[in-house]
Amino acid sequence: MAYVDEFVVAVPEKSIADYKKLARKAGKIWLEHGALEYVECIADDVPVGKVTSFPRAVKLKEDEVVAFSWIVYKSRADRDAVLKKVMADPRLPKDMSQMPFDAKRLIYGGFKTIVEM
Repeated sequence: MAYVDEFVVAVPEKSIADYKKLARKAGKIWLEHGALEYVECIADDVPVGKVTSFPRAVKLKEDEVVAFSWIVYKSRADRDAVLKKVMADPRLPKDMSQMPFDAKRLIYGGFKTIVEM
């Protein structure tokens, strides 16, 4: 079954165009190095929960929006190999301060697929 990396981050509304530009570039690089799918989304219907929610998870500020993304791979081993190539690719910024979002509030992780339909 596939393996999936998922990401949630707060993006300043004024930086959405820069975020989209970076996402398009990153997506091409990930796919070039072997990822099966690369998807970036901006929140459209994401309420603030009483206990937990996407906005609470990223400590969303008034002038920000939640971005959610995922990358699909053949397997965990394939993901590890692809990620190694991506991280070495000189076309991506190495300094997280160059990102159009606050990298300190980035939530990410790898997930084993348990159901595919």
